[in-house]
Order: sequence, then structure tokens, then C-alpha cells
Amino acid sequence: MSSDIAGEERVILATAGFDHSIRFWQARSGICYRTLQYPDSQVNCLEINPDNVLIAAAGYQHIRMYDIVSGNTNPVVHYDGISKNVTALGFHEDGRWMYTGGEDCTVKIWDLRSRGMQCQRIFQANAPVNCVTLHPNQAELIIGDQNGAILIWDLKTDHNEQLIPEPEASVQSVSIDPEATFMAAINNNGNCYVWRLSGGIGDEATKLIPKTKLNAHSRYGLKCLFSPDSTLLATTSADHTLKLWRTADFSLQSTLTDQTQKWVWDCAFTSDSQYIISGSSDNTARLWSVETEDIKREYSGHQKAVLCLAFKDSVGT
Repeated sequence: MSSDIAGEERVILATAGFDHSIRFWQARSGICYRTLQYPDSQVNCLEINPDNVLIAAAGYQHIRMYDIVSGNTNPVVHYDGISKNVTALGFHEDGRWMYTGGEDCTVKIWDLRSRGMQCQRIFQANAPVNCVTLHPNQAELIIGDQNGAILIWDLKTDHNEQLIPEPEASVQSVSIDPEATFMAAINNNGNCYVWRLSGGIGDEATKLIPKTKLNAHSRYGLKCLFSPDSTLLATTSADHTLKLWRTADFSLQSTLTDQTQKWVWDCAFTSDSQYIISGSSDNTARLWSVETEDIKREYSGHQKAVLCLAFKDSVGT
């Protein structure tokens, strides 16, 4: 197992879902060492902040932030007054602001430097928002909605561009690789579209050049994610599988599945791209070896489906 996984003090692994709880795990042993209650609703998404001190959890009409380091079981920050489900969240790389997207058809930017936790900017989409990801340039947000639109919101100019790869096919997840070479989007038909990126430097807006279409899954697509070394694209689905595709030619490298695994909602790579963690409707998260396709560890304890996970193995480095 990788040295990053072995060094437990440098690893944060958290899972959450329909059972209204957030669980923290020792990645190597599979032992749950801390459980936080999220009483408001299910947890739709989790994200660790850049300094690895707080974890943000979003659900129905609420966002809560919890202290990772202390033993405090109560949220240290509350974001209320949100309508409907929050479906996506993330942080600017220096932690100055957080972005969220939701079923209220908006993407919001929250100023984290003010005590008032103010919503700084709002982008109005034409349909409920399923996913939002931040371009590595930290200046563009990529938004996927239920009507099948992908929007690129330029935060510097406030301009936005829209494309619809497959009309009326809900865009479930969008990912850009760390080198900003490719963008992928998976939809509810199980199709994953890939574009090559150009621009996105200085004042130049990002341009998308169609690369390929993957008939990735036979059922509902749920997540797509590039590996930290940009060599792999992971896709997950309601067909009970997690698939890995080589970015060199977007051929299928492997299909990761287990007899008890159900819908695979979320995934995260280790920083060395040698392992991938998945969360499934069978109440379990799994650590897989990318090379051998074996399950190295299972994280069992949730009473209902695991919808989301957050993982950092470069803490303190």
C-alpha cells in the first residue's frame, strides 16, 4: 500500500450519505474513529478545506462546517436560508471563498474571510444544478445542470458560455484534469463526453475542443474524475461499477465491481494515483488498487447509502 495511505497522521478520509452521519476512517485499518451527526438531512457532498482544518458538508437547505482537528462534534459554521438541495461545493485553492451549486438553479460564491459568511456572488442557471467544478486556473467555474447544459462561468469577466453535448440528458458530474488538458462530463444516460482544453491562461477564456464520446455505462452515470497524474479518468454509475479509462487514448483500462456493490455515487484517487476510493449504495466505501484491481480495504458502518466522500493524503506535506 502506498506510503501516503500508510502514514495515517497525514490522511483524512470521510464518508457520508443517507443515514445523516459523517464518518471518519483510518484509511489503512478500515476503523471508524469518529462519527458526526448531520441531523438536517442526508449529506449530498463533502469537501475538505485547503488547510485541512475544516470539512464542509451540504444537504437539504443547509451547509455545515466541522472542525477536523478538534473533538468538537458540533458544526463551527452554519449556512442556512438555502432553498432545496445543495448538490455541489468546493473551495478556492487559498481558501478565500467557497462555491456551491444546488437544485434552486443557482451557483453561489461565499466569502470565507468575513465573519458574516456572506454570499458574495450568484450565478443564475436555467435548471437545477447537479455539479460544479473549479478550473485549475481558479478563475472559471464549470457547471452542469439537469437540462443537459454545461456552462463555463468566467469569474473575472462574469461572462458565461454554454454548450449542450446531449439535449435533455442531465449532466451529473464534470471534471477537469490537474494539467487542464481535458474536461469530462457524464450524464444520466451513462455517456461521458471528453473535450480537449485550450486557453484559460491570463485573460483568455477556456475553449473546448470535442475529443471523444464514451458509452461508459449501461445505466445512469453518477461521477467522473481525473486522476492526480492526469493519466486516468474514473467514471461511476448505477450499473454497480467504477471504470477506469486511459487518457492517452480513452480506452477502457479496468472495471471495478464487487458482488455486493450497488450504485457507485462517488470516488476519489490517492495523490499518487495508485489507489481509488469508492462510495456505494450498499452502505460501504472501498479502497481499490488501480494496478491489481483488488479491494484493499472496506469501510463499513453506515446504515444507508454512501453518497459522498472526501479524501486527502497529503496533509501536512
